[in-house]
Amino acid sequence: QVQLVESGGGLVQAGGSLRLSCVVSGRIFSINAMGWYRQAPGKRRELVAAITSGSSTNYADSVKGRFTISRDNAKNTAYLQMNSLKPEDTAVYYCNANILLAPIAPAVDYWGKGTLVTVSS
Repeated sequence: QVQLVESGGGLVQAGGSLRLSCVVSGRIFSINAMGWYRQAPGKRRELVAAITSGSSTNYADSVKGRFTISRDNAKNTAYLQMNSLKPEDTAVYYCNANILLAPIAPAVDYWGKGTLVTVSS
């Protein structure tokens, strides 16, 4: 059974930093892209940052220059370093991974349960 577990959320003051981690566990063949999404109260879930298996990245305009996504393929882990946090970054952050369970199986998207980030002003 594949699981994605996020950690690293919490309460931080504006201007502070947090580092989120997402660990993929279970019997898998490989991981394609991984991404971080967030959902604030009353808003739709949005892409924050994504990284391919070759470490190409893309970011939402609102976090460019402040957030950095990375991954450790040997550990099946993705990270999101968040600096210069703002109150509007407050949200539940979800990890997403596009995973191959077998060499010729179709890739499937998996989601973590989320970790809450709260930025106080």
